[in-house]
Amino acid sequence: MKFMKLGSKPDTFESDGKFHKYAVSDLDSDVTVNVGEFTFYLHKFPLLSKSNRMQRLVSQASEENTNEITILDIPGGHKAFEICAKFCYGMTVTLNAYNITSVRCAAEYLEMTEDVDRGNLIYKIEVFLNSGIFRSWKDSIIMLQTTKSLLPWSEDLKLVTRCIDSVSAKVLVNPETITWSYTHNRKLSGPDKIVERDDNNVVPKDWWVEDVCELEIDMFKQVMSAVKSSGRMNNGVIGEALRYYVARWLPDSVEASTNKHLVETVVSLLPRVNREMSYTTCSFLLKLLKVSNLVGVDEMVKEDLVENVSLKLHEASVKDLLLHEVELVMRIVEQFVSDEKGVSEDDRYKEFVLGNGVLLSVGRLIDAYLASNRDLTLSSFVELSELIPEAARPIHDGLYKAIDTFLKEHPELTKSEKKRLCGLMDVRKLTSEASAHAAQNERLPLRVVVQVLYFEQLRANHSPVGSVAASSHSPIPPVKKAEQSIVVVEEEATKKVGLSKKSRGSKSTRSGGGPQLMPSRSRRIFEKIWPGKLESSNKSSEVSSGSSQSPQAKSSSSSSRRRRHSIS
Repeated sequence: MKFMKLGSKPDTFESDGKFHKYAVSDLDSDVTVNVGEFTFYLHKFPLLSKSNRMQRLVSQASEENTNEITILDIPGGHKAFEICAKFCYGMTVTLNAYNITSVRCAAEYLEMTEDVDRGNLIYKIEVFLNSGIFRSWKDSIIMLQTTKSLLPWSEDLKLVTRCIDSVSAKVLVNPETITWSYTHNRKLSGPDKIVERDDNNVVPKDWWVEDVCELEIDMFKQVMSAVKSSGRMNNGVIGEALRYYVARWLPDSVEASTNKHLVETVVSLLPRVNREMSYTTCSFLLKLLKVSNLVGVDEMVKEDLVENVSLKLHEASVKDLLLHEVELVMRIVEQFVSDEKGVSEDDRYKEFVLGNGVLLSVGRLIDAYLASNRDLTLSSFVELSELIPEAARPIHDGLYKAIDTFLKEHPELTKSEKKRLCGLMDVRKLTSEASAHAAQNERLPLRVVVQVLYFEQLRANHSPVGSVAASSHSPIPPVKKAEQSIVVVEEEATKKVGLSKKSRGSKSTRSGGGPQLMPSRSRRIFEKIWPGKLESSNKSSEVSSGSSQSPQAKSSSSSSRRRRHSIS
């Protein structure tokens, strides 16, 4: 820390009691100065030789036949006045970054200028500021912190502006040329580690962040505004500074009265977010949005945050979204969908080719959120799911998992509610694994299971089903035609599922010893719709069945073929 010593005489100020101070001398005190609660017993000559204001005050006191002067409004209070008084006596005083602001303001108040005495206190302080304080990184930060309690004097004397200019200028210096000390203790990891570091450079790009984040919010804002306006600072480093400031000053439990201004200020300083550049993490933006709701910031501030979050939504995690009410999540998704409409097809194709398709990422994120949030109502589940564009869900496995989880959590759902819920899912977009699970899922409505079995059979079967040829590589039939077929299938299944155990047992006997591909409920439904179809995949079983078929069985087989034809 820089410091400057003024004067050469020993300090002879003594205290008599808590609030009384004397300048020890061979001469008796001839003036009493009251500064707040403190009383100084001093001598006129040294004070009048350095201060224009003291000359006027002493003159006024003499006219009133008194030697007592009262000063109530001197900036810096009794401590700053004492340093100024000792300077007048020529006693040794030490100026540093902690006291120079108050002494400079007090000297201005006392009018200790060059027209009173050459080399007066104001002049010496200005020399020290320019040659010492403003050349030091740490001292500039410390002095800026002290200006807050001395407003408006520090502002009027341009001390605040000069400190900010000093700090911001040093922030913008090439890190390779830095020779001064700075604070850099934190170790970032995971999503918070946004600032790239050069292993060959001992000074990181964000070397200044921790020191600047010690500033009070208004001073911090002025420094950051100066840095941003220069256009020379990487937005990623600015985002890191804001993240660290929030972590430094916003506790886990926040109070609206103390943190509203802080949150609004940080939001106003955020670099403009876009998909290409990660100036701030989505996790940080969502946490900031959470705090903004708690402290009750203005609605426009929330809108700015929602828009920023929507632009980085593809980087969010389910854990981040679970911090918020579902209504706010919907608001974010709506903003994302609105922004997505403005993305060109070329840009979207580039994202897909590069393997970071934004739309697909958001689709997977929301499906995972739906599967994880146990507090969703049916209406909110449906509404949020329907916000996701069709292009964001080329595969419906994630949505199926969310629906299955919701059914498990809400066994009380009515038939119509289950139908509404499952109507969100297109079973044709399920993978083989998801289809296999759905086919055996007793929580799903019968109609959905029938749909799953029907489309899975069309995909998997290499032989024609009626007039529809389907294979593992064949496209799914047209929706309208498929739905007509499923209606017939469902009617058949509904009639057949109610058969007696004896009927099921005899049909089981006829099925032979072939492998069970679809056990339980799904197998029964499938057998009612396509009798013998499961066994046809096992050649030996099919041969055995054909050799021992009775006339009644042949008749049944003929009837079955007619039904298969009607399904197509």
